[in-house]
Amino acid sequence: MYTAPFTYQRASSLQEAIQMLQQNPDAKLLAGGHSLIPAMKLRLAQPSMLIDISKVAELKSIHLEGNTLVIGAAATYYEIASNDQVKQAAPILADVIQHIGDPMVRHKGTLGGSLAHADPAADLPAAVLALEAKMKIQGPGGSRVVDAADFFQGMFTTAVGPGEILTEIHIPANAGKQAYEKFPHPASRYPVVGVAVVVGANGVRAALTGAGERAMRLPKLEQALAGKPLTAEAIEAACQGIVSPQELMGDHLHSAEYRAHLVDVLAKKALMRLI
Repeated sequence: MYTAPFTYQRASSLQEAIQMLQQNPDAKLLAGGHSLIPAMKLRLAQPSMLIDISKVAELKSIHLEGNTLVIGAAATYYEIASNDQVKQAAPILADVIQHIGDPMVRHKGTLGGSLAHADPAADLPAAVLALEAKMKIQGPGGSRVVDAADFFQGMFTTAVGPGEILTEIHIPANAGKQAYEKFPHPASRYPVVGVAVVVGANGVRAALTGAGERAMRLPKLEQALAGKPLTAEAIEAACQGIVSPQELMGDHLHSAEYRAHLVDVLAKKALMRLI
């Protein structure tokens, strides 16, 4: 199917992209395009303009600022997963990316694009929640920083407002041992359930994707393991009824009860990997 008619502009800087958004409120940002273009072909999205930000250098940087790993929103999955600083400071990101799509997707898709799109079945939101990342958002009124826990607000809905752009993801470096486990749909490879865990000085941080209207933290699991040695017995006891089926979505393939069971199984598997 063909898209509705639209105009195309390429931004050469972040400020130019923000100005273009101000002048064209109906415009959409184009980075990797693996979510936006299919939606446009199905006429689920019909923007009057696409603003290409894939070459904006300010959005491509990956670097350390003290104890914080800063990743530009337009950095591709491949650039992130192959970066030595990422592998050292936040290895779960490289781990998660290996579960995403195929080489074409990983060479074009971007971290910021995935997070701003907020697909409830995307892999990366669980990782940034477990890492307790912060999102830098910039618009005509300046910049602001939002905790990952407040960033994902619903299905395809985030804290990014009209005329604003997600510009950077700030991640605590060396936050602890990290693991991601996923039960993929056999056709799409999207997670039916995905669980990310980080075990560090602040205890266990865990997050879920694929099973609800948005990615979410797993407070019951975190609290069950708080202050306890991470042993097989403690993990077994904590990974029982982590999430109620009433909090999750069901469909014709996977019931909410089945997804709740998978949360227990995958959380246990991820934690056991770390010990």
